[in-house]
Amino acid sequence: MCMVAVAFFLPPSFFLSCSCSSCKQSSIKMSMEINHLIGEIQQAVDNVTLVCQDPHSSIASGGVWRHRSPLRSATSLLLMQLSVIGVVSQLINLCLKPMGQSTIVSQIFGGIIFGPSVLGHKKEVSRILFPVKGANVFETTATFGLMFFLFSIGVKMNTGRMLSPDRRAVTIGISVFFFTLALPECLVFVMMNYLTMDETLKMALPCIAGSQCISSSLVVACLLAELKLMNTELGRLALSITMFCDVLGIALVAIGMAILDNRTRNLLIPTFELLSALVFVLGIAYVLRPIILWMLNRIEEGKSVKESYIVTIFLFVLLCGFISELVSQHFLLGPLVLGYAVPEGPPLGAALVMKVEIMATGIFYPTYLANSGLKTNIFRIHPRSVWIVGVVVIFSSLVKIGAVMLPASYFDVPLRQAFVLGLILNSKGITELVMFNLFKQSKVLTDQEFALVVISVVLITAVVTPLIRYLYDPSKQYAVTRRSTIQHLKRESELRILACIHNQENVPTFINVLEVSNATEQNPVAVIALVLTELVGRTNPVLVSHRPHDTLDNSSSGHIVKAMRQYEQYNEGYATLQAYTSISSYVTMHDDICRLAFEKRVNLVIMPFHKQWAIDGSIGSVNRPLQSMNINVLDKAPCSVGILIDRGVLGGSVSMLASRYICHVAVIFIGGADDTEALAYGARMARHPSVDLTVARFLLFGEENSKDRKRDSDLLEEYRVANGDNERFVVVEEVVRDGARLSAVIRSMVDCFDLMLVGRHHQDSPLLSGLGEWSECPELGIIGDMLASPDFHCSVSVLVLQQQRIGGKPVSRNQPIDREPLIHDAPEETVRGSWTITVNEHDRK
Repeated sequence: MCMVAVAFFLPPSFFLSCSCSSCKQSSIKMSMEINHLIGEIQQAVDNVTLVCQDPHSSIASGGVWRHRSPLRSATSLLLMQLSVIGVVSQLINLCLKPMGQSTIVSQIFGGIIFGPSVLGHKKEVSRILFPVKGANVFETTATFGLMFFLFSIGVKMNTGRMLSPDRRAVTIGISVFFFTLALPECLVFVMMNYLTMDETLKMALPCIAGSQCISSSLVVACLLAELKLMNTELGRLALSITMFCDVLGIALVAIGMAILDNRTRNLLIPTFELLSALVFVLGIAYVLRPIILWMLNRIEEGKSVKESYIVTIFLFVLLCGFISELVSQHFLLGPLVLGYAVPEGPPLGAALVMKVEIMATGIFYPTYLANSGLKTNIFRIHPRSVWIVGVVVIFSSLVKIGAVMLPASYFDVPLRQAFVLGLILNSKGITELVMFNLFKQSKVLTDQEFALVVISVVLITAVVTPLIRYLYDPSKQYAVTRRSTIQHLKRESELRILACIHNQENVPTFINVLEVSNATEQNPVAVIALVLTELVGRTNPVLVSHRPHDTLDNSSSGHIVKAMRQYEQYNEGYATLQAYTSISSYVTMHDDICRLAFEKRVNLVIMPFHKQWAIDGSIGSVNRPLQSMNINVLDKAPCSVGILIDRGVLGGSVSMLASRYICHVAVIFIGGADDTEALAYGARMARHPSVDLTVARFLLFGEENSKDRKRDSDLLEEYRVANGDNERFVVVEEVVRDGARLSAVIRSMVDCFDLMLVGRHHQDSPLLSGLGEWSECPELGIIGDMLASPDFHCSVSVLVLQQQRIGGKPVSRNQPIDREPLIHDAPEETVRGSWTITVNEHDRK
């Protein structure tokens, strides 16, 4: 370096002072080489900071005990940077989350804090934490991780929906893309001709305006997952639109890179670059994808994916990144397209995502966002440039909302939802940041323009996310004003049940509950079977409809649907079946359940309990996400909900009643709307010739004249009259003093029955005081939780019922919507089959 520095200031004639010819030739050659080197150095130092690396520095640190600074080694510096940014970003996220902000805002802020805009403005801080010598290592690590992050996102995408979207998605997508591209560019053209601005901003403004037309499925998918809107109809539509826009966006970016990187006037160079990129994409589709499909076909059903397959595909990712650079495209293009080529979902797609997603999503993706914040320097921004870029960005956002609402109204999308859809498509994220970093590397954006566009990403996301939360609540679309309960169902009406089945072990119990629901010609049962499948290795949730004549595969879902069809065939003419499969994450699966219940006008949704019992009576497995889903369904369902706890005899055979088995059913009645729903369902079961029903009513000693007790007595009297000719309908009244006696009586009953129906909530009563203090499962209520407890040794199956809520209140407690009687077509026979058991002498003391 010293020789080069000296040579830089010496004239070429210095090397020609020797008179001999050989020396002259050597001197001339040396002079030419030095001049060439000087030219390269002059070109390199132009607007570039040169960093001298210590040749004796090591990758690893010797530690403080050897009096060496850990931050002098590249590895220690990188680990410290990742740790500091990760911790600070999480702390900012904790502060901003109550305000409804997205995580992308906190992660970019985490970088801005350490960048030249805040702490990095102090040279001591930037020199210690983020020195220039570590910038390349940090950015390389972030972009390398981003490559695998984009690959995992591509794997989870449904390529079929991208290449063959529906008409609605195509129309809205084209409108959004071209209107948001054309109108802001026209505005920029006017502003460039009539406003005074920096030359650098004038060159960058068309690119800034053009970037606003991008609506990325990567960004929208992350936003919808964070807002838990993936399963809503609006979320599905937004994802379909952006997946179609991805095709247009990728083509636009490829063309833009080819033009921006062309430093000559030769138009053939960008043409060759575009053709080579197209050949590369076709090579992935027709060379690498068949290899991946061959691997997929060799995976045995029920077996895990071989490690060699995983490693091979990861090597394909690296190879595709390298080839992308060879064809003059960004190295992120190849891994993303390769991700699209991998079949989504299990077994292969799920295995790939599982291997790479935690590190890529949890560490490297936030690191790349923070790296963009580190490059943001607000002190380079001129005040005039702020409002110029602000006008362009705001105008583009308004144009995009209008470009969504106009065609959406043609497809009968409600105005409010169309506006929210426009907000969703305006969301910014990783795609825009990657594009702006490319523009910065290509010298299209200077520090000023880069800072402006990064801040615009933060501000738009910060405004859009809480607005979406405020304006769109998916649970409101399931809000109903009509009654959809078993209690208020007319006797001759069809009972509509949505049976949500999680695995094959649930099938026998569900079928037996449907059997005892008494499907007859006068009282048919319509069953909507929904198979719940966790979304693994996919982004797009799917609701699959199984038609009656469709051929089913040998998957778990196929076996469940086949078993449910056998129930329909056995009850032909009395029961109908519609089968669906919901492939979604447990966090949003309740949206599919509630939407299906609303559209099919269901009276009762039956959910599986989140605990599975083993053969010996112990708890075999616990599924906490399923518990959260059950709670969401209880809160938002447009009808009554039941949680089925399978603890034994109901799961013993596919159909007990087909083998002339007498099913003993009990209803625990303490009082309240939910107990009333359990009583109504039990009364319907009692009309089955192979079912006998016992209603166990528990009364508090000393409250004979209370209003609640009189109302419940009148209700029970109606059911007694309605079942006066049915000897299998029996009412037993037990008078008790406290919760301990109530628990003891229920414990003595359980072994006498196959199925117990109990309400989730009961009217306030001293009988329940103290019983809920040790509740493990609040979704079951006090009595249901007691029956599901591992300490409560029994083999009875339990169905915990919650009556439909309207405005957060049970239907029975609301003002009646009509004046129909609670029990329809009640016969006038004498009441039979009931008696009262008085309290023991021990209880009177």
